[in-house]
Amino acid sequence: MIVRPVRSADLPALIDLARSTGAGLTTLPANEERLAHRVGWAEKAFRGEAERADADYLFVLEDDAGKVVGISAVAGAVGLREPWYNYRVGLTVSASQELNIHRQVPTLFMANDMTGNSELCSLFLHADHRTGLNGRLLSKARFLFIAEFRELFGDKVIAEMRGMSDDRGRSPFWESLGRHFFKMEFSQADYLTGVGNKAFIAELMPKFPLYTCFLSEDARAVIGRVHPDTEPALAMLKAEGFSYQGYVDIFDAGPAIEAETAKIRAVQGSQNLVLAIGTPGDDAEPFLIHNRKRQDCRITAAPARLAAGTLVVDPLTAKRLRLSAGDQVRAVTLSAHR
Repeated sequence: MIVRPVRSADLPALIDLARSTGAGLTTLPANEERLAHRVGWAEKAFRGEAERADADYLFVLEDDAGKVVGISAVAGAVGLREPWYNYRVGLTVSASQELNIHRQVPTLFMANDMTGNSELCSLFLHADHRTGLNGRLLSKARFLFIAEFRELFGDKVIAEMRGMSDDRGRSPFWESLGRHFFKMEFSQADYLTGVGNKAFIAELMPKFPLYTCFLSEDARAVIGRVHPDTEPALAMLKAEGFSYQGYVDIFDAGPAIEAETAKIRAVQGSQNLVLAIGTPGDDAEPFLIHNRKRQDCRITAAPARLAAGTLVVDPLTAKRLRLSAGDQVRAVTLSAHR
């Protein structure tokens, strides 16, 4: 498997992937025109022709037969072209000494605090390929790209995680809050934000703080929680140094997690090494390996061994990276050492 930049020829495969994602992945809508536009911008970004505010680095996971089976992306910066909304979960305290009453009420404040941060988004792997190292490769490959081209990204990286919804795609948070202001189904609002129509959020959402005690019990219970299908992705990012700091999605209340870019494990721990081709050995551990290119970027995960400033890989891994012995690579262990 290899992670590489998206190309226009991948559009039919992207449409198929988008149609199989279900609700919750707002940045990968099954809309051919929108996806074609996004692929075009991604190609510009990889060529260095897009400003950070517009840069959308869209990657695909490709098997050895050339079939695209997954997608992931990282945006250069959010909120610099149009507002980026989240709810910040705060606390309002009311007290009366005379009545001996002291109340602490969780409160939602609409915020644009994440403006300018880079964002991990659009992670999806076809169900038939959720085995082995594929999921970790698809997600973590972005960190090696960020490490190699640090100047293209913000000082923080964020990720909005999918919030709770039932088997029919109904969000308790949306049913208790958003529906009263938008008068549409959660799936429709979710889709509109995915195709870039976000102006209605500012036009229709209340600007004043919202007291969570006015929400249903089910809605309060899902604030800051992820969908069960997203729990593995959340655990993976937490292991890389991401944490929840009290920001949630305004539609489904899923957590927005964040990390200082320089302190992400795979960024901080990556090394520039010389590629050596040989036999890594039975005790070799999986490494993420990047060919250090931008437009022709190729990243894979494979067993490798460090040896005197070189990274020893087998011939197939070198072939996937399109590199020869003596070429430069950036590499880091696939997972944190315990």
